[in-house]
Amino acid sequence: MRTTHENSLQVALKACKGSFISVGFFSFFVNTLMLVPSFYMLQVYGRAITSRSESTLVMLTLIMTLLMLTMGTLEWTRSRIMVRISTRLDVLLSRSVYRASFKRALDSGGMDASAQPLSDLTGLRQFLTGNGLFAFFDTPWLPVYIGMMFLFHPWYGWIAIASALVLLCLAAVNEKLTGKTLLEANKENIAASLYTTKSLRNAEVIESMGMLRSLMDRWGMRQKKVLQLQASASDRGGLITSLSKIFRMLVQSLILGVGAYLSIEQEITPGLMMAGSILLGRALAPIDLMIGSWKGFINARSQYARLNEILDEQRDEQPRMSLPAPEGHVFVENLIVSAPGSRIPIIKNINFAVPAGSVVGIIGPSASGKSTLARALLGVWAPQHGVIRLDGADINNWDKQELGPHVGYLPQDIELFEGSISENIARFGPLEAEKIIAAAKIAGVHDMILQLPEGYDTVIGSSGINLSGGQRQRIGLARAIYGSPRLIVLDEPNSNLDDVGERALARAIQQLKATKATIFIITHRTSVLAQVDRLLMLRNGSIALYGPREKVLAELAKQQQQIGQAVASPTPAQA
Repeated sequence: MRTTHENSLQVALKACKGSFISVGFFSFFVNTLMLVPSFYMLQVYGRAITSRSESTLVMLTLIMTLLMLTMGTLEWTRSRIMVRISTRLDVLLSRSVYRASFKRALDSGGMDASAQPLSDLTGLRQFLTGNGLFAFFDTPWLPVYIGMMFLFHPWYGWIAIASALVLLCLAAVNEKLTGKTLLEANKENIAASLYTTKSLRNAEVIESMGMLRSLMDRWGMRQKKVLQLQASASDRGGLITSLSKIFRMLVQSLILGVGAYLSIEQEITPGLMMAGSILLGRALAPIDLMIGSWKGFINARSQYARLNEILDEQRDEQPRMSLPAPEGHVFVENLIVSAPGSRIPIIKNINFAVPAGSVVGIIGPSASGKSTLARALLGVWAPQHGVIRLDGADINNWDKQELGPHVGYLPQDIELFEGSISENIARFGPLEAEKIIAAAKIAGVHDMILQLPEGYDTVIGSSGINLSGGQRQRIGLARAIYGSPRLIVLDEPNSNLDDVGERALARAIQQLKATKATIFIITHRTSVLAQVDRLLMLRNGSIALYGPREKVLAELAKQQQQIGQAVASPTPAQA
């Protein structure tokens, strides 16, 4: 049972704990077998050469070969385990990271929309399959090697300790000099990538108004900063890596000199002289590898931190009890709504009720809160205060997967997804031909779809055809009404339509009205108002007028007449 203080990443790592222990277990035997070359050297000098026995040399060589093959097999095995761990982490986390990325984009109103968390998961998974990670498994065995060096000769042991301390100090200096710079470079690189992605989405606007050079200059400034930071970190890291490599090679050579001196003094054998050099190189290799792969470790650490942060924000939602299919009664009570990340209200303490089967037109000047109200009605933006009830239940308390089929939404900016037209209309669920065609016919787009190269199987997006704004809007309308939803919100549904499209929209509203669906239509164009039962007029986030269409229109006409009379009549001062 998952505890409340753990996120998906921590749970996944805990699930892989046994596999990490297995890697550590194999690392024990791998590092033990790393001693084989040194002992082989000792036995060759101490037994085979002194006894001049070829059979002894052959047997020692066979044993050494068998043990080295075993070590290679164990190294391959632990590498395979790490590959399995990385794959398992991806399986356990990919959907959670995708959901968390989506939730962050939703909560920020699209301002923080990025696939970076998925890239972070890929980067972390790749680090787990690289050789750099094994340095962290092998370094803890350094005391074992140092102990063996002391058995060879105390001087060897102290040289090993001094060398290890120097390399560990270089590793600490490497972290101090490069860690912060690399983190800042990664942060700037992510921001530059996000800026580029957003710019490319508006390529037509950029090209038509000659904005490319200016935007490239702005991107270039960001990129220059990234390159400066990366170059600075790489220069420092490269210097430390070179120093550690030179130092390790120098020490390995010097210890041969020490071994030769001790051999001349007859304190050790020539075999120990060679074995000590080999063993010292093996002891220091993990630290040297750790310094060399420090940049990858820094990246993996920042990727882990970002994943941890986004998954901490997005805890798994508790399962909700299923509610019966809604009829479409909408009640708005004391509603205050602001944009994500803002505390300034856009919708200000409004109240109204809409019975099921009604068609409500929402009108008002620009920036009066119409689209904000639409998002709140759909449960996309949570209110600061108040509640929107669908059939008595708070819209934000419904299970979104269960509520989704009963809701239709046509936003101002139509976004169709890469795939076939039938998949887009069916919301990428099961393709039920009857429902797809029924929705297309109600939206008045069936005949147009049949004229496309592959009909309903025509692929749209980067690998298919591009549609006009009107075509996209009408297919978006078919998607919104697919499956006969009970609550439908249409935000400027006729903004890209010609006269034929307007008539098709009017017929669609009448057909939807016959199904007793509750429909909200946000519009600036008056042609669609003939189809509505009620009108809700917003002004500065508050309800200025609400009621039956004729009554609201009469009141608007009366207000406009009064304004016209006030303008025409001179004030006493003017008289």
